[in-house]
Amino acid sequence: MEIVDLISPEGVVPNLRATSKKQALQELARRAADLTGMQERAIFDVLLERERLGTTGVGNGIAIPHGKLPNLPRLHGLFARLEKPINFDSIDEQPVDLIFLLLAPESAGADHLKALARVSRLLRDKSTCEKLRGTDSAEGLYALLTESPASCAA
Repeated sequence: MEIVDLISPEGVVPNLRATSKKQALQELARRAADLTGMQERAIFDVLLERERLGTTGVGNGIAIPHGKLPNLPRLHGLFARLEKPINFDSIDEQPVDLIFLLLAPESAGADHLKALARVSRLLRDKSTCEKLRGTDSAEGLYALLTESPASCAA
């Protein structure tokens, strides 16, 4: 599973404006609803429910909110670079400025976990994150996110 299988150029937000975790999740749910055809409220509720189990702020300024939705035909990703870092209750207590939202069908099972692992691997790379933070255009961000892993290997 590759990032290009999860995200489309329309799923990249170069300067998301949000002042709180809740506002960021609401804005991402709205944009995800446009991409998936699913109800915005259903997406937001799934994301909030997941956050109640424990934060998806994984540290180093990164959050990977995710959830499963009934009737979603396939995995969907959405990437946002925040205009200003926000408190996301991250495990390292650092503000978040890079968010990769992942939505999966209820039946996804292992595919959901594989996608989460792939996104996590990508965003654990400090060099990739520095490039993402230094890129202002959706096209540039999409290109960085979908580079083949082979071209990133040192």
